[in-house]
Amino acid sequence: MDDFDMVLKFWGPVEADYDTLGNLVLIRLFKEHPDTQKLFPKFAEIPQADLASSAAVSAQGGLVLKKLAELLKAKGNHAAIVKPLATSHAKRKIPIDKFKLITEIVVKVMEEKAGLDAAGQKALRNVMAVVISDIATNYKELGFTC
Repeated sequence: MDDFDMVLKFWGPVEADYDTLGNLVLIRLFKEHPDTQKLFPKFAEIPQADLASSAAVSAQGGLVLKKLAELLKAKGNHAAIVKPLATSHAKRKIPIDKFKLITEIVVKVMEEKAGLDAAGQKALRNVMAVVISDIATNYKELGFTC
């Protein structure tokens, strides 16, 4: 089983409730790495205590996980997904290391909520390493250095 299929095997609970799990991902990201909250202008001024109940945070978190689903389902044939993703994130000056941070948060949330086992965690990290590398390549092409 390849890395994509390994992760997709655990994807059902995520797909069943993108917004709730997306909320958990962003809340944990902001809690563990408070500097990341300012990268989301809509949420920059919201006190951390109020983030969990924010419909906007849930919706944004859901979008993050839906984009990850697209990347997983593309099974490596993701250039058409990565290019606009990299372009939008370069415009907002999102450093490449922030993708690594959110990857680790997604791994933790999927372990807790979807039962992602050790092999699945390794597979997700492998997939995201390739995606992040491709985003970094696009960043270079766009002249964005981070």
